[in-house]
Amino acid sequence: MSQVPPPGLILASASRVRAQLLQGARVPFTVQASQVDEDHIKQELAGQSADVIAARLAEEKARAIAGDHGEDLIIGADQILECEGRLFDKPKDRAGAETHLRDLRGRMHRLVTAAAVVRGPDLLWQTVAETRLTMRDVSDEFIDAYLDSVGDDALASVGAYRLEDMGAQLFSKIDGDYFTILGLPLLELLEFLRGQKVLER
Repeated sequence: MSQVPPPGLILASASRVRAQLLQGARVPFTVQASQVDEDHIKQELAGQSADVIAARLAEEKARAIAGDHGEDLIIGADQILECEGRLFDKPKDRAGAETHLRDLRGRMHRLVTAAAVVRGPDLLWQTVAETRLTMRDVSDEFIDAYLDSVGDDALASVGAYRLEDMGAQLFSKIDGDYFTILGLPLLELLEFLRGQKVLER
């Protein structure tokens, strides 16, 4: 009796960091970034919690390409940053990154990370994880030096920080999972993929 091959796995995200996390864990996957109107979804969910918005965006990103891929498993993910009731979007340029960091310094913020796996029309798995990060009351000079160091990579993060390098110096306290901060609740996702026989147990 022939063995049934595991389903294909597609990451519906252009995030280099998410791809690196999966590669580092030796997960076989391909990338096909999905295009969804995030602003429209956020407007539709105005007044909802960051958790609800992140979960919906992650699911919609996966659904956007699931219909073209049969039995493949599609991973969607999203992050929402909330600080004192305000939701942050990714900065569009260096000036926006500077503003983000100045608004966050000296404060604690929540980083809500959602992930979903869709196959065809079915939502198979979803999780929403929260981390809490307290930023030091850094100087304007430190912010400038940090942004000089990371360059355009600051624009890839909703908080304008890269925890995996110099961004670690921005913080005095972090409560939560490292992988989740980087954009993917990796350990929970790996457990799901083992259950789907994408990975060996």
